[in-house]
Amino acid sequence: MQKTGVLLVNLGTPDAPTKSAVWRYLRQFLLDARVIDIPWLSRNLLVRGIILPTRTGNSTKLYKQLWTPEGSPLKVYGERLAVGVQAQLGSGYVVELAMRYQNPSIESAIERLLQRQVRQLVIFPLFPHYASASTGSVHEEVMRVLAQKQAIPDLRFVNSYHDLEPMIDVFAENGRQFGVENYDHVLFSYHGLPQRQLRKADTSNHCLQSADCCQSISEKNQFCYSAQCHATTEALVKKLGLKTGEYTTCFQSRLGRDPWVKPYTSDVLAERRRQGDKSLLVFCPAFVADCLETTIEVSVEYREEFLKEGGERLDLVPSLNDHPRWVQAVSDFIKNESSAWQRPS
Repeated sequence: MQKTGVLLVNLGTPDAPTKSAVWRYLRQFLLDARVIDIPWLSRNLLVRGIILPTRTGNSTKLYKQLWTPEGSPLKVYGERLAVGVQAQLGSGYVVELAMRYQNPSIESAIERLLQRQVRQLVIFPLFPHYASASTGSVHEEVMRVLAQKQAIPDLRFVNSYHDLEPMIDVFAENGRQFGVENYDHVLFSYHGLPQRQLRKADTSNHCLQSADCCQSISEKNQFCYSAQCHATTEALVKKLGLKTGEYTTCFQSRLGRDPWVKPYTSDVLAERRRQGDKSLLVFCPAFVADCLETTIEVSVEYREEFLKEGGERLDLVPSLNDHPRWVQAVSDFIKNESSAWQRPS
């Protein structure tokens, strides 16, 4: 029987909530030229000379807050997803989980897949929205590893799935459990990205040329991270029955002084208080598994920030994690991607 290999890839996590493990993770992550896209020498001086010495200690404290008895939630949910997808796909598929940074590495996962004699390979980044710093980096690393092999299987790279309806359905289902109508405003908070990276991905002189250039997707901005995020918001808004003025798309987790995609989540929190809002419900649709950016940044730090400004309630909608319908959605997507390879026995 011909086997199809499936590589599920998330961003990564430290091996442990210790200073040395967090330092290794941040070093590998931030030295990636697609993540901090500045010249090599400047990037190394910035990361090794400023960011690592100043951020590692605080990041370690946050990971200690995040850690569970089973380990890092990002990895735990990834492992559960891989087991569930394997069960759904059956013996004709071999499923492996990898992390772009740290362990299990993409290289080690590909080695395991090749040892199982897979004829073809589907690369499924666990990022619904395309960005050079995430999906692009995963694809580059996969190609780097496979370029060293004499025999390379058929490949399919999943670029994005920001409007995948079963995924939207699960996010909406998770949100409805909170009673969306009971909140003054709903935030759709996505991971941020420097504006310069949006411009670099633009081949049509379209990016940031108007205030609403990201509001809809066309051929000109089909690879635009911001446009894909807005499309996800609109799909969720439709499912949830929200009206204009009842929600905001915003972006979190910025680093450095350069302008990032706007509006910033922290600014929106302050603005909602000025508008008199006392209760906010927050979706984080860029993350398919709860992690530092959701569990700590939103549910702890942003909540504290909002309450300090006089708000009364800020709740985080859980991510997809190992929800059975998410497992089914990934399995069905992969079956569809690999269907073109099916050959008569």
